[in-house]
Amino acid sequence: MAASTSWQPQEEGLREICGLLEQQISPSTADKAQIWQQLQHYSQFPDFNNYLAFILARGEGKTVEIRQAAGLLLKNNLRSAYKLMAPTNQQYIKSELLPCLGSADRHIRSTVGTIISVVVQLGGVLGWPELLQALVNCLDSNDLNHMEGAMDALSKICEDIPQVLDLDVPGLAERPINIFLPRLLQLFQSPHASLRKLSLGSVNQYIMPMPGALYVSMDEYLQGLFVLANDPAPEVRKLVCAAFVQLIEVRPSFLEPHLRNVIEYILQVNKDADEEVALEACEFCLPRLIPVLLSNMAYADDDESLVDAEEDESLPDRDQDLKPRFHSSRFHGSDNVEDDDDDTVNVWNLRKCSAAALDYLSNVFGDEILPTMMPIVQAQLSNSGDATWKEREAAVLVLGAVAQGCINGLYPHLSEIVQFLIPLLDDKFPLIRSISCWTISRFSKYIVQDNGHQKGYEQFDKVLMGLLRRILDTNKRVQEAACSAFATFEEEAAEELAPHLEIILQHLMCAFGKYQLLLQVDPTSAGVPYDKEFIVCSLDLLSGLAEGLRSGIESLVFLFLQIFSIGIGRL
Repeated sequence: MAASTSWQPQEEGLREICGLLEQQISPSTADKAQIWQQLQHYSQFPDFNNYLAFILARGEGKTVEIRQAAGLLLKNNLRSAYKLMAPTNQQYIKSELLPCLGSADRHIRSTVGTIISVVVQLGGVLGWPELLQALVNCLDSNDLNHMEGAMDALSKICEDIPQVLDLDVPGLAERPINIFLPRLLQLFQSPHASLRKLSLGSVNQYIMPMPGALYVSMDEYLQGLFVLANDPAPEVRKLVCAAFVQLIEVRPSFLEPHLRNVIEYILQVNKDADEEVALEACEFCLPRLIPVLLSNMAYADDDESLVDAEEDESLPDRDQDLKPRFHSSRFHGSDNVEDDDDDTVNVWNLRKCSAAALDYLSNVFGDEILPTMMPIVQAQLSNSGDATWKEREAAVLVLGAVAQGCINGLYPHLSEIVQFLIPLLDDKFPLIRSISCWTISRFSKYIVQDNGHQKGYEQFDKVLMGLLRRILDTNKRVQEAACSAFATFEEEAAEELAPHLEIILQHLMCAFGKYQLLLQVDPTSAGVPYDKEFIVCSLDLLSGLAEGLRSGIESLVFLFLQIFSIGIGRL
């Protein structure tokens, strides 16, 4: 050590280098290229970097800008020349850097932290045993300048080369990460925002590699995140969001017990006054959360999984929860999502919660979610086997859920989407038929808008006939979904339905006869109140026709009411 610290600069050389640095940073210097060439000439001398270290560390009489310029030039030189330098010069530079960790000027501390990280990258911690102890001493000093200087250097090491702290070091009883992690977690509670930011950012660097020290301290780390979640400093809140983003990607099991609170927090922070905080929260909601929601929607609940291709209209109790989550009657302005008497339908489960969350996200973020969502949807729709019907159904549900929030991004592809949905109206699985009715209804407005040209008219006609076929479905829940979807479709279509009134009426007449048979075949239904959902759906149909066609429907109303009254009488 004595030999390495015996180096001293020559006054003439020191004066010339400082003069060049001053000219380099001066905005009035015309020929900066010439100044740079002169500095490169000096860099040929073996102890040039010693001069730079001396100016950075001891140039109290120089401006901070000159000292910083010396430090940045030193950093760049070390990247290419450090391993070729004489050990005595290496040692001199390191010995000058450590006292600067507690410099009164934060710019100097920051520059020194950058150089320390470069030296560790090139020589490792084994080649600098004094560093670890110096960092620990600074962190334990309770002097803000020393603590910030040590944390700045440590955070850059964690960012650039985190693995060096998770290695065995000869002479140390434990790995450096085991020494520093408890101190970093403790600093989460610091009254100084700078220390909270640097410590949290440092720990976040270890989420991906997940060393054993962090794994066993995960509960303490999570509690620290929750405490910092509402930190007054936006840069700290941004790092909290970043931590959740990484955890949901690589270690979702850690967040599972807290997922509800985490999602609520992330949605709240999406409205943060700081744009960067809100943007970081989006990283959680879009690329990370959406695949999780789609995965949840691909697995139907136990009651839904009982539905298979075999249908028996004489056993309505076998019909399971096939009604779309978003179906609601328009009759008399009803706001009820589901029939209160149907406990099965009212169950709020993971699948429905995920669909509702996706609907909400689409209205908040709009088309931003499509690049993340659509590749998953397309992959699920491409699955054609019976074993993957739930994935197909979930993909259709997703399209319906985002139909309103993402319509700008989906509209150019609407014709393709509808063309794909139409055959699904005749799928062998009732749940797919049901959800296809609802999803098509969510695009009704735009299907009708495209009715003005030949291709659009053909598509309009296919949708109309497809929904009418499903009104005659053998499955009760599919019938209900089709009636609701058709009511929405006819309201948008209005006078466009006039040429089709005869075929519509034929299907409705057949449907009433079919719906009456649901109860007639069951001798236990005597005295049981009629199924009001069918009546509501039927009145929806009549209401939609009346609203859309106005006077054009007068000639058909009398016949329609006759049929309807017969149906009510039989029920």
